[in-house]
Amino acid sequence: MLEFTLEIPTKIYFGNSIIEKAVKKQGKWIHDVVMLVTTGRTLKKLGYVDALVQWLEGMPNIKEVVVFDYISSNPRLSEIKEAVRIGKTKCVNCIVGFGGGSALDAAKAAAVGIGSAQPLESFLLEGKAPGKETLPIIAIPTTAGTGSELSKGAILSSPEHHIKTGIRGAYIYPKAAIVDPVYTWSVPQKVTMETGFDVLTHGIESFLAVKSTPFTEMLSEKVIRIVAEQLPALYKNLNNKKARESMSYASMLMGINLANAGTCLPHRMQYVIGAATDTSHGAGLAALYPSWIMHEYEVNPVKVSHVLFALSNKKVSSKNEAYICMKDFLERINLRYTLSGLGIRRDTLSALAEAVTGNITNDSLSNYKGCIAEIFAESLQ
Repeated sequence: MLEFTLEIPTKIYFGNSIIEKAVKKQGKWIHDVVMLVTTGRTLKKLGYVDALVQWLEGMPNIKEVVVFDYISSNPRLSEIKEAVRIGKTKCVNCIVGFGGGSALDAAKAAAVGIGSAQPLESFLLEGKAPGKETLPIIAIPTTAGTGSELSKGAILSSPEHHIKTGIRGAYIYPKAAIVDPVYTWSVPQKVTMETGFDVLTHGIESFLAVKSTPFTEMLSEKVIRIVAEQLPALYKNLNNKKARESMSYASMLMGINLANAGTCLPHRMQYVIGAATDTSHGAGLAALYPSWIMHEYEVNPVKVSHVLFALSNKKVSSKNEAYICMKDFLERINLRYTLSGLGIRRDTLSALAEAVTGNITNDSLSNYKGCIAEIFAESLQ
């Protein structure tokens, strides 16, 4: 068997209605002044933010809870810099991220910026890895999608620099991840489908990734089968609590895979789409996926056939069948996206292809020159 290393430094709490009990166990990290970073609006309306603040304020050794809820759906560098300014002024020494992937990524980035004497630009634009001065992070996801509660990346946008990219490093692993599926019960259908599809992409890409291992492949296959069954079930009935719980579990497992196997080209390609259009991560992935899986089949037919069988219970024996299989699944959950529908013009495709950066070599397809431009072009309509 292939030699590999597995890293899961985050303590995980999983279960329905565990939030209060789990938060109160974090006294080692949560003390003095804590900043709660959240997308806030819907969560506050539902009473979740106020309840969490109350639990935090009731903990021993808590002096103040600072709530920062000025986070966009694609968190921006300027927003995080404001959180850092407030955090330094208030002498914050712990960050609690509460919300979807945007809130958790923002929390991680704020923890980096508040703890460091270096400007955030040095981490986001220059690729510097955060150090041990990064503040401790407690991550509480409220969607089943990104797996950010267990990953070592924080994805941000900077419209001024025309980029969407990440701060990455071992010191931004959360100290604890509290995954309570109850928070996902109120997530609307569109967000449920888009974030749920993101879980599927993590399963597929971490299975096909160059850095995949027997362990991550085992988790991937498990998650692909969960999503294949539970996400269409949620499309039919958003009140299916068993399906909600299963999707939260699948998302959490893929957080492990993100940290250990990584993703493939679609994620890197979506970052430039998101930067150009300010559209959701899930929508961009859905637009790209049929074309990407078709091209991936040409370089990795055995593994692609394996993941698509797990998804559809159908044997795929050609690139066209791979394309149709993915299209069919997207149709089942009503994710009918194209790049043109997201606001991408044909005359910008060349520039978009050149803007794709990061570890693209984790995808075997990246060895084929022009594949990124082809996928963009094929995904336009």
